[in-house]
Amino acid sequence: MESLLWQFVQSLANPFYLNYLASQKLLSEPTFVAYLDYLQYWNKPPYLKFLTYPGPTLKHLELLQQEKFREEIISPELVQHLADGDIQGSLDWLKDE
Repeated sequence: MESLLWQFVQSLANPFYLNYLASQKLLSEPTFVAYLDYLQYWNKPPYLKFLTYPGPTLKHLELLQQEKFREEIISPELVQHLADGDIQGSLDWLKDE
């Protein structure tokens, strides 16, 4: 398995990295958004077993499919909320939608 790909997917667990991607305008690029959609295969075996933090990684990958989340992750408040609550913060964001 490609080490860089694994590292990138794992980094999606980090809300501060998601904020960085948003600040670089990557989350508004259709090609990058399509790539994030393609990465959904990490939800299934055999790839799933390679994730160190499957909960937040997969939850953030799922949230990144939503345009509203991609727009709002630029907010330091949302980033801190996700960081403080880890996976619970992601679930709370979904409920507030």
